[in-house]
Amino acid sequence: MEANAVDHMSMWSLVSNASVVVQLVMLTLVGASVVSWVMIFQRGTALRRAKRALEEFEDRFWSGIDLSKLYRQVGSSPDPDCGVEQLFRAGFKEFSRMRQQQGVDPDAVMDGVQRAMRVAISREEEKLEQALPFLATVGSTSPYIGLFGTVWGIMNSFRGLAQVQQATLATVAPGIAEALIATAIGLFAAIPAVIAYNRFSARSDNLIGRYYTFADEFSSILHRKVHTKED
Repeated sequence: MEANAVDHMSMWSLVSNASVVVQLVMLTLVGASVVSWVMIFQRGTALRRAKRALEEFEDRFWSGIDLSKLYRQVGSSPDPDCGVEQLFRAGFKEFSRMRQQQGVDPDAVMDGVQRAMRVAISREEEKLEQALPFLATVGSTSPYIGLFGTVWGIMNSFRGLAQVQQATLATVAPGIAEALIATAIGLFAAIPAVIAYNRFSARSDNLIGRYYTFADEFSSILHRKVHTKED
């Protein structure tokens, strides 16, 4: 009899004996957790690649290489993971295009360059923040979804007790236990999502800040270049 009680209180037995609503809640939370972990691995890999590509490009940029030569190199073999490379290409392309026009004011050239780099930064910012809204949603809503399943399961348990003449712990425990599993799964889905969201947000903000710093430094270089009188 003790073995049957243990089997009845096993995790799989509690899940399989739960009501349809509680099972749907559990299934939803498990699905959200799986998708969250997939996105966590994808975002972690993408951010590591972006940081590594940024450092490699900055080494090339500050090595003293001619900007025109660097532009041709990155144009022939672009790196989609390198956000700062996209800024450089956008800024230098606009700079070269406007310099070829006759009678263009130097300040107008710089305005065009800065505008092109701001657009490029916005695009890179969107790329870096992919999946973050989903992780934030899972992290904030999963505990409440799990709590809903728990409340629903406890309600069913108490409704079942109304049909029993003598309520004992053995009759109450399975229903409450299966209801609490929904909250546990909700926390299991929410905690990694919240941690990943905070970590990835900080890393994305750091990269975006470095993009803005590079854009300012690159603008200063082009500003000196456009105001240099050519013989």
